Amino acid sequence: MYAVIGAGPMGLASARALQAAGLPFRVYEAHHGVGGLWDIENPHSTVYESAHLISSKRMTEFAEFPMADTVAPYPHHRELRTYFQAFADHFALRPHIAFDTRVQQVTPDGDGWRLALETAGRRVEERVAGVLLASGTLHHPHRPALPGPFTGRLMHSAEYKSPSVFDGQRVLVVGCGNSGADIAVDAVHHARAVDLSVRRGYWFVPKFVRGRPADAIGGRIRLPRALKQRVDAALIRLLMGRPSDYGLPDPDHRLYESHPVVNSLVLHHLGHGDIRARGDLRAVDGRRVTFADGASAEYDLILQATGYALDYPYIDRALLNWPVDAAAPRLYLNVFTPLSPTLFVMGMVEAAGLGWEGRAEQARMVAAYLRARSSGAPAAAALDRTVQQRAGERLLGGMHYLPLDRMAYYVHKDSYRAAVKAQTAALGGSPGSRQP
Repeated sequence: MYAVIGAGPMGLASARALQAAGLPFRVYEAHHGVGGLWDIENPHSTVYESAHLISSKRMTEFAEFPMADTVAPYPHHRELRTYFQAFADHFALRPHIAFDTRVQQVTPDGDGWRLALETAGRRVEERVAGVLLASGTLHHPHRPALPGPFTGRLMHSAEYKSPSVFDGQRVLVVGCGNSGADIAVDAVHHARAVDLSVRRGYWFVPKFVRGRPADAIGGRIRLPRALKQRVDAALIRLLMGRPSDYGLPDPDHRLYESHPVVNSLVLHHLGHGDIRARGDLRAVDGRRVTFADGASAEYDLILQATGYALDYPYIDRALLNWPVDAAAPRLYLNVFTPLSPTLFVMGMVEAAGLGWEGRAEQARMVAAYLRARSSGAPAAAALDRTVQQRAGERLLGGMHYLPLDRMAYYVHKDSYRAAVKAQTAALGGSPGSRQP
């Protein structure tokens, strides 16, 4: 039996792929429902009440289980929870899920693995043939130290749920990724004042162009990567202007070389003076914050929208081929570790437009490998050799991603999906699911 840790989108995709391949499996989920972070009632969820997808539903959904036409183009998190519940029911996955069961430790046990579990207040152990780590990448908040003591309220976006926390407050949002932009917009309608501290420039992308989701436009014509970057950047400047038009720094990188901010409302509020742009923090003293340009202001609440660090707390990092000074494990195709043929990191991949289908392709590849390995197929041994030779290689497709921790597991979507599909085909393919 194979263990899948987590019943969020990646865990469900992994379970479905193993099911379709006819392999025995069990999913271990610490919460009592499916959906992972998209279930706001899950204590480990990091979504907030106003959260929606930042990619459109048709670019994000599982190919073999499309979202209903009645679902909004950019669904709210509650619609997504319903979607994942329906996915689990449609494929009869619930009987395979051990709910309210937390994996505390994963350790090698001969040619398999031993799981230490906490369930119903008891600690139990189970032995499995292989482990698929699908517990997600957005759970462990990155909390950089402030440059001095702050005597107001300090919180991370992971703790944020409702804008009522901003009522009557002077608020500083630090960081302008997608969560930071969303939360700053939320704060406008509740706070006494809202400032946004931005250290470096971002590309801002609208969600809609002429009434259609922006990420669904132009898909019929495939442009070379460099040309697409230039064309899309020119279109964005035409529609949105430059960030410096709104008091923000302009990006120092090409479009798609860092994750863009899919939000035009934050620019709207900057342009109306509802949000004030600030630079990087230089000093904090009590409630006064001084910025890199020497300006200063007082705040009651600082919210750090500073992202997340990869964390798999239930397994020794060394088993994942994860150097102590690296932001991410060194894997082949972001999945396979050279240290074990039965341990897989699922969903540790980001790329513009990859969606859940791109991650489902990962899962089908792993299922095809396990099936080939169980039958002694030469293709499985060939993949083992490739993993040993190419672990840590990234498929960048000519992209020059920013050297940031959060970009450590970014790939070029087309290059990555092509490699995953080719590897799956070499392993004999994966039955039972429709692949576009």
